[in-house]
Amino acid sequence: MTNIALVVGATGITGSNLAEKLIEKGWITYGLSRNPNTEIAGLKPIAADLLNPADLAAKLAEVAPTHVFFTSWMRNDTEAENIRVNSAMVRNLLDSLSAKKSIQHVALVTGLKHYLGPFEAYAQAGTLPETPVREEHPRLDLENFYYAQEDEVYAAAARDGFTWSIHRPHSVVGKAVGNLMNMGTTLAVYASICKETGRPFQFPGSVEQWNGLSDVTDAKLLAEHMIWAATTEAAHNEAFNVANGDLFRWKWLWKQIADWFAIEPAGFDGQIRPLEQEMANDASAWKEIATKYNLKESNINRLASAWHTDLDLGRPLEVMTAMSKSRKLGFTGYQDTRDSFFDLFKRLRSENLIP
Repeated sequence: MTNIALVVGATGITGSNLAEKLIEKGWITYGLSRNPNTEIAGLKPIAADLLNPADLAAKLAEVAPTHVFFTSWMRNDTEAENIRVNSAMVRNLLDSLSAKKSIQHVALVTGLKHYLGPFEAYAQAGTLPETPVREEHPRLDLENFYYAQEDEVYAAAARDGFTWSIHRPHSVVGKAVGNLMNMGTTLAVYASICKETGRPFQFPGSVEQWNGLSDVTDAKLLAEHMIWAATTEAAHNEAFNVANGDLFRWKWLWKQIADWFAIEPAGFDGQIRPLEQEMANDASAWKEIATKYNLKESNINRLASAWHTDLDLGRPLEVMTAMSKSRKLGFTGYQDTRDSFFDLFKRLRSENLIP
């Protein structure tokens, strides 16, 4: 039977890497977003508004996916609004496909805010989990749009009879332009600016992150994990953490990144120095760098998401994820974290996105 995938959020860091992997494995792959990705060879783009049920119904009229991979979200000013909007996106999409009865499996990507809390209460004292975080950790007694998205998947699965999987990556490292949560490219842009201007490559986060253990998730590994869970019966109807499989300390990795860019690292100096403040006035500097090196993207906001990198690096605790559940069920994927960053930097440079 032919596998037909619908990747929702196919322009994002997770969705674009997943679409490439599905096509590589021979899946018929549709990519849905408001502004479709036309750069991926073999991807069938669909331009649709997830908040417009009529538009969705029209655009998906001829599409009957066997597998839905939901990797999209929309940032709003409050968590209450995040819940309203992001749950509606999942609900509208699954409602629009319900009558077709074609769906066998739905995979939803969320993240570690499942354990650390929503943006409004992110990693605050009183809500901090025991680390490494494990899938059986109960939901926090806080509003969280990840929970609302999960509940929409559960309700649709009960109605339509498909299986599901929930994927909770740590910071995702991979290539994407215009992505809201993109630590790897943010650090590449920051390092490039530091190199060009002579500014110190200053670690922006907390002492706990600087000294503590951490892990991240390579976008390609996440793609493999999602496909594995969608096609492995033992992994159906389960939630999973997803990380590279190694551990590191930022005080080690910061120097590795600095060495790659041939700049001097400046470590934790006793206080948090948010990148959002450090890079607040760098839009014009990036435009000059883009002009000088004839780069493809001169809008720094299409590449860097300093606000989200600050959330991750400013946490008041070390954070790493337990992968035991996936290992027990047979997922053996592994990615060296240093290679995740270096491979991304090489790709950004080869595609003329950084000098």
